[in-house]
Amino acid sequence: MTWSDEALLRSLTPSVLAILVRRGADFAAAEDAVQDALVEAVRVWPADPPQDPKGWLVTVAWRRFLDATRSDAARRRREDLVDEEPAPGPAPAVDDTLQLYFLCAHPSLTPSSAVALTLRAVGGLTTRQIAQAYLVPEATMAQRISRAKRTVSGVRFDQPGDVATVLRVLYLVFNEGYSGDVDLTAEAIRLTRQLAAAIDHPEVAGLLALMLLHHARRAARTAPDGSLVPLAEQDRGRWDTELIAEGIEILQAALARDRLGEFQAQAAIAALHADAPTAEETDWVQIVEWYDELARLTDSPVVRLNRAVAVGEADGPRAGLAALAALNDSLPRHAAVAAYLHERDGDLATAARLYAEAAQKAPNLAERDHLTRQAARLNARRGR
Repeated sequence: MTWSDEALLRSLTPSVLAILVRRGADFAAAEDAVQDALVEAVRVWPADPPQDPKGWLVTVAWRRFLDATRSDAARRRREDLVDEEPAPGPAPAVDDTLQLYFLCAHPSLTPSSAVALTLRAVGGLTTRQIAQAYLVPEATMAQRISRAKRTVSGVRFDQPGDVATVLRVLYLVFNEGYSGDVDLTAEAIRLTRQLAAAIDHPEVAGLLALMLLHHARRAARTAPDGSLVPLAEQDRGRWDTELIAEGIEILQAALARDRLGEFQAQAAIAALHADAPTAEETDWVQIVEWYDELARLTDSPVVRLNRAVAVGEADGPRAGLAALAALNDSLPRHAAVAAYLHERDGDLATAARLYAEAAQKAPNLAERDHLTRQAARLNARRGR
């Protein structure tokens, strides 16, 4: 199967899953049936590609669902479902993805469980990727997702969840696509645009602005050889000025409503980076102030980690190291931040050691290679 076929399967999965749920399948059984259909597609499509891929997946998944639900106790219901099976033909061209996000954010689930379930079933992320986003072991996240499936098994999805949970899912999907192994950024932006068009909510606008401002820098984030380029070293001429202008306009309208939320605060930080003509002209003092607001809103250790970097830029590396000292050194990227601040403070030996340590813990190959090169660069300077 080609990469384009795999991408097509991933894009069709939410709609197929939504169709099965609407036809009466409970969520857990529907997800299993869709996964079976995807496996069958991987086996069959290379030799015999269907003319209507979505219709093919719906038909196969529905039949797998019916097979899985056959039992003596459910005989009458099974016969009703068979009668309801649609005739072969093109499936309706309806995008159900955003609706499915809301359905997965079911009131019977805690927000964290709803987010994890949606990321796994609809967002296409692996359990490992979701565990990294939540800073928990993979086994813990696997148990959380399994419990969520059991909770909603047999539940009718007629009570959609709240906007805050859906926003959290979209944010994590975007982050994984922006910094991880799977390209999900465009899909996250598309769905957030849909949500912003449907709901007048300042945090929806804040999230959309944040996505646009980050995505505007994407072309400059990697060198031709695929290596990461730190923000301070990026060619700002490659930033997408139209996306930056749109993001800032959306953010300003949201902030004017005086209902500050975490996504608006994050977008404000991104806007300050985007507005600086050069790295040296970045308004780090104001960025620290926004991180203070963000820490107040979220009490997140990751926010405080990023704040330590900003403090190091605004008040000097030793101030940044003092802020870092209050945080648990087991935090992801803690060693990388410490390495950067120690390098700026002139302690090259400690910085090189910490860069090497951070490389061993890096969540993806690109980041690991970047940190390894940083350690090698400092060791070479020390050896002169």
